[in-house]
Amino acid sequence: MSKRLLEFRDRTAVAGVGYTPFTKDSGVSTLTLACRAVLAALEDAGLAPDDVDGLATHRVGDSAPPTLVGPALGLTDLAWHLDQFGGGSVSHAVVGQAALAVAAGMAETVVCYRAVNARSEFRMGGTGRGVPVSPETQYQAPYGFVAPPQQYAMYARAHMLRYGTKEEHFGRLAVTQRANAAKNPRALMRAPITLDDYLASRWIAEPFRLLDCCLETDGACAVVVTTAERARSLRRPPVLVSAAAWGGGTSHLSGPGGPSWTGPDPTVTAAAALAPRLYAQAGLGPADIDVAELYDCFTYSVIVQLEDYGFCAKGEGGPYVDSGATALDGPLPVNTHGGFLSEGYVHGINHLAEAVSQLRGEAGDRQVPGAEVALSTSQPGYILPATSALILRRA
Repeated sequence: MSKRLLEFRDRTAVAGVGYTPFTKDSGVSTLTLACRAVLAALEDAGLAPDDVDGLATHRVGDSAPPTLVGPALGLTDLAWHLDQFGGGSVSHAVVGQAALAVAAGMAETVVCYRAVNARSEFRMGGTGRGVPVSPETQYQAPYGFVAPPQQYAMYARAHMLRYGTKEEHFGRLAVTQRANAAKNPRALMRAPITLDDYLASRWIAEPFRLLDCCLETDGACAVVVTTAERARSLRRPPVLVSAAAWGGGTSHLSGPGGPSWTGPDPTVTAAAALAPRLYAQAGLGPADIDVAELYDCFTYSVIVQLEDYGFCAKGEGGPYVDSGATALDGPLPVNTHGGFLSEGYVHGINHLAEAVSQLRGEAGDRQVPGAEVALSTSQPGYILPATSALILRRA
């Protein structure tokens, strides 16, 4: 670990979080959603738009770029901005890069956001647009193999065949996260479910049922990143950025996790390579994590990340969930807001915002007592062979 990376530790902080309502039809433009979330995050921090000198987002499909959001907020001279191409895989890299920009003095206050009308307009599965174009589309589309549930299902099935992971393990995760969402007034889906409800839900792409899949959502979420020193003088308790890491393969065709990847083990994601770098940068390990917000585009993505981030051995993610370990009262509470499966899917940033709320002690009925360190992650490296994650610490 380089000395420069160690110097980065705890020099920046998340000073504010903001949301719009999560809905099935926002009734407004994606740009409006972005502006509302940015303003809400600034209000939470006790700041005004004039205090902002940086904006950052990521995009696949629906997006509101900083070059539009800035002028809409009256910002005419941003010192730094980032419009990162990529889906959920880069959601936390965006925040990490903002923290680096602040630590380097390129900007002082950066708001990172993601806004999508991903239910009413530009759906991830293809509704509202043509077939997505990638090097592999020409080979997959003729067989109807174009949507994320179909692609992820193949990796889930590989895990089941190799390790004996069961449908009931996926179901237990969905039930546990819905129980968390029942305590979250912001969640789209709050009605409790049982394992029988899960098993009765319709198939989407075997082995995934409806309740294995994240919610297509209209909404936006934003976080304010500034120096740790400045954050201490603002409205809310600062949450320090102890580590930020991103990386992975370089090609859909040949990288780890790409749909046509021919590597030796499809049950190992890019997160397995990233995790040691992330923990070393923070000076921590899996045992130090009090709460984890793990990217849950599908139930399986949580199970494989529990393994690849070192919370249990490879192949034991399903039994680990089934044991109750990831419940609010378990040793590793996971997706305490209900996650993308039950709160809403805003492409990554709402996981980070929930981690901040937990570390500030502001999560209400779903608060994890004494939470001091949180892990928040992006898509672990399937489909797009890249991933990113942050470790946050209560100041």
